[in-house]
Amino acid sequence: MTPAARLSAAIELIDAIDSQRVPAAKALKEWGTAHRYAGSGDRAAISGLVWDVLRRRASSAWIMDADSPRARALGMLRLESGMDVDMIAALCDGGRYAPQPLSDTERAALSARTLDAAPAHIAGDYPKWLDSHLAQAFGDDRVAEATAMASRAPLDLRVNTLKAKREKVEGSIAHLGARPTPWSPTGLRIELGADARNPGIHAEEAFIKGAIEVQDEGSQLAALFSAARPGEQVIDLCAGAGGKTLALAAMMQGKGRLIATDHDKRQLAPIHERLSRAGVHNADVRAPKGDSDPLSDIKASADLVLIDAPCTGTGTWRRNPDAKWRMRPGALDVRLKDQVEVLDRAAKLAKPGGRIAYITCSVLPSENIEQVRAFIERHPEFALVPPEQTASVLWDKAEAFAEAALKSPEGWLMTPRRTGTDGFFVSVLKKQAP
Repeated sequence: MTPAARLSAAIELIDAIDSQRVPAAKALKEWGTAHRYAGSGDRAAISGLVWDVLRRRASSAWIMDADSPRARALGMLRLESGMDVDMIAALCDGGRYAPQPLSDTERAALSARTLDAAPAHIAGDYPKWLDSHLAQAFGDDRVAEATAMASRAPLDLRVNTLKAKREKVEGSIAHLGARPTPWSPTGLRIELGADARNPGIHAEEAFIKGAIEVQDEGSQLAALFSAARPGEQVIDLCAGAGGKTLALAAMMQGKGRLIATDHDKRQLAPIHERLSRAGVHNADVRAPKGDSDPLSDIKASADLVLIDAPCTGTGTWRRNPDAKWRMRPGALDVRLKDQVEVLDRAAKLAKPGGRIAYITCSVLPSENIEQVRAFIERHPEFALVPPEQTASVLWDKAEAFAEAALKSPEGWLMTPRRTGTDGFFVSVLKKQAP
């Protein structure tokens, strides 16, 4: 397919996502099935265009002074791809499979309009109702922070130290352009270009043998800050598919007791195969059965309870830009209630001297700092572990990390703009002896 044909296909897909109200991933999959003549390179390029339009949905419409699928696609080419009017016009020449030529109005908009006068939620590309939340988190920096959250994300990998060392794995996947991540001592990063195809990590020998897992560097750091140690009893209370469970297992070096559970047993389905591939032998996966508590035998005996809390996922917008436009205020209210419940549950599991590591992939204060403050008010037997102490696991990088991330007494907030990771909040609390 020509670049012009790819652009036409992207506009068609954006229209389908709008009119049918379907998730972008589903629309892209259905388009690929219906257009089997399109090669993998074409599908990757079209997907890239669609995701970029979703990332720049509000600002692109502002630039064009119109909010149609075509207008957003043209505005994105200006903002995200850096194309000038002539370059965009060359794609829209009205030829076979190409978009129709630019109108005079479109040319004028592409030539003259800027984001200088745009409101913060337009310039930053996020729903207007979230503006007060992001202003609380970042103040006048919210546009810059949100713009970074609208950028493309790299592919981060975590080296499984139960099976390999980072230097060896880096060499084995050097053909993919893998390089060490800036902060995590077990991370590797593959930068992805605008038209990049899926690098096929799951087909790599290192993945098949359990030496690597796909995991954002921010998620890796969140697990590291929990300071899980060999010989401890550790509970991953919201284990899901097991990403942080695997990281905890590696930190524990196969020694101690690791329990993984989740309120939704369907989320646990992939964890068994992942644990087996990673060579984890000290993990006990407990799926809920009916109304029974899978942790009923544990009474204030855990050294560490890790909570990868259910949240709005605002910190992962660069990986799932579709989600931010579908998010509604009611979803935040539901998540806040879920977080209270899981925190209170964790409080009963931790032993005196034990720790709770509370983690979200959100940047919203109501899910982070405010949630931790409210927890301490309900449970004064818990005290905050100083953030600088949790970051000490980074050794010689701890000082640089402290300058990059946002620190509060409650914990660390990582963002794409500041740390180059997804948005993650981490707070560690210690239960005092009676």
